[in-house]
Amino acid sequence: MQRTNQPEMFYGAKRKIFQNAEVLRSNMTISEKLLWERLNKSQLGVRFKAQHPIDLFVADFYCHKYKLVVEIDGEIHQKQKEYDEGRTAEMENYDLKVIRFTNDQVLNDINWMVEEIKKFLIAPSP
Repeated sequence: MQRTNQPEMFYGAKRKIFQNAEVLRSNMTISEKLLWERLNKSQLGVRFKAQHPIDLFVADFYCHKYKLVVEIDGEIHQKQKEYDEGRTAEMENYDLKVIRFTNDQVLNDINWMVEEIKKFLIAPSP
C-alpha cells in the first residue's frame, strides 16, 4: 500500500487503483512476466516496480528514480491507440517518461528491449 513518506511516487492514486494493481500483478501476461524477470531485484542497477499505481492508471513497470514508465502493448492496444495516447499524455503531465514496447518485441528480442530501457537509466530526470 502507499507509503506516507513517498506519496509522490503514486501521483495521487486512490485505493481502487492500488487494488487494480494488485490484481494485475497476480495476473501478469507472459510478456510482462518475461520482462519482469529482467527488471526485478534491481538487475539494471535501479528498482523497478511491476503494476505500479500512477494517478488513475496502473503502469506495467515503473522506475521512480528515473521517472520512467515502461508499457507492454498487446493486440488490444492496436484497437485503443487514442486511449493509450491519452494515458501517456496524462503520465507525461507528471514529468514521467513513457516508453512502449509490443508483446512481440518482448517475445522475440528481449535483449534489445533491455538495452533500450538502459538508455533511459543514464541520468536522473531533472
